[in-house]
Amino acid sequence: MLKAIRFVWYGWYAGLIRISLPPVRVWLMRLSGAHIGNDTVLFDVRFANLYHYGFRKLVIGKRCFLGDEVMLDVRGGVTLEDDVTLSNRTTVVTHINVGFDDHPLQTAYPTKESNVTIRRGAYVGTGAIILPGVTVGRQSIVAAGAVVTHDVPDKTLVAGVPAVVVKKISV
Repeated sequence: MLKAIRFVWYGWYAGLIRISLPPVRVWLMRLSGAHIGNDTVLFDVRFANLYHYGFRKLVIGKRCFLGDEVMLDVRGGVTLEDDVTLSNRTTVVTHINVGFDDHPLQTAYPTKESNVTIRRGAYVGTGAIILPGVTVGRQSIVAAGAVVTHDVPDKTLVAGVPAVVVKKISV
């Protein structure tokens, strides 16, 4: 019953955040436990699995930009360091759950939560998907539409499905 109440509450709260102006969004999220740095812009960001821990596992640094329809699965934790950009429709997934406890695949793929970290100055292109446990390195670029299944080294461009290193970046 408590889980159902949390689900309804956070669904309502996320809706309130979505209809608020960007500065009010930041304030409402901070009020609920998110750590968000100054000069960060949050457009129409969506949140999945808030009912587990709320915003407590969400850390967003200074001068970050999150575009329209960015989806953050906050269950396993999301850390965005300073100067990170997530373009429109970027998805950050922090957990895997194939279904209820009695799902036939549960023994082979048990529920797993794992933080995603995107380091300072990284850029994630439109429609990219970052999977659980991944760290995107400092000043790296994830190309539009890429699916990132492994860590991305600092100053590296990755692209593709699954994402592979395209080249090192000299910044």
